[in-house]
Amino acid sequence: MGLGAKIRITLEMIKWEHSIFALPFALTGALLAAQGLPAWRTLAWILVAMISARSAAMAFNRWADAALDAANPRTKMRAIPAGQLSRSFVLLFTLVMIAIFLAACAELNRLTLELSPVVLLVLLGYSYMKRITRWSHLVLGLALGLAPSAAWIAVRGSLDWRIAVLTAVVVCWVSGFDILYACQDMEHDREAGLFSVPQALGLVAAFWVARLLHLAVVGLLIWFALLFHFGVAGWIGIGAVALLLLYEHMLVSPRDLSKLNAAFFAMNGVIAMVFLGFVATDLWLATRR
Repeated sequence: MGLGAKIRITLEMIKWEHSIFALPFALTGALLAAQGLPAWRTLAWILVAMISARSAAMAFNRWADAALDAANPRTKMRAIPAGQLSRSFVLLFTLVMIAIFLAACAELNRLTLELSPVVLLVLLGYSYMKRITRWSHLVLGLALGLAPSAAWIAVRGSLDWRIAVLTAVVVCWVSGFDILYACQDMEHDREAGLFSVPQALGLVAAFWVARLLHLAVVGLLIWFALLFHFGVAGWIGIGAVALLLLYEHMLVSPRDLSKLNAAFFAMNGVIAMVFLGFVATDLWLATRR
């Protein structure tokens, strides 16, 4: 198999298009830090850092979980267990993405580069959390939740505690939908000795934990809006996010997981983009007052 084909399969394996989950929140952090549109050079390097970091994290996860994926009927056809890619190639891809991420951080500012090992520790460390704790969902949430704070630092070279509230929003949001997604692997996780909220608490309790986390998202967004003095557009955006989260929970239940992929992939991408759109509109309107 040629290099081009291997890269194509790798990109399919890591679902690079799902960068849309965290990227809008990173861009939100960048817009708020700049109080408008950041310099194009800064914005470009933020995009490079985000995409390379996520690619490294996903590829490393597939590398670390290759044996676990092979034993799970839902994941046994992923690229490594299916024999489409070797573990050594995926590890090499991971290292290349890490190098690109570090180069992007170096191009942004010194603090971004200094904190990059911490980001990598969270991103790569997540792959092993399911082996040791039922709360691995929170680590995944943190992995994506670092995006808005990291983007703020990339623009300003310092951290404002207010943007950490948006990090908390993303942690709760991602943790909630990851708990729902893990419901489909509950029985396998119990047999394989892996940990998750559904494995530990059962489907009904897992759904309630996810609901509580998503209620926390709405509360934190209200606090965030007050901290940054959102206008009408920003508040409409929060209302839209709340309604979309409600709709997401209406799609699935402990008795019916058939629409889980729709709730997990489509709806969460929409939620992220809707929030970015309304915040960007709010900032634009503020500059015209």
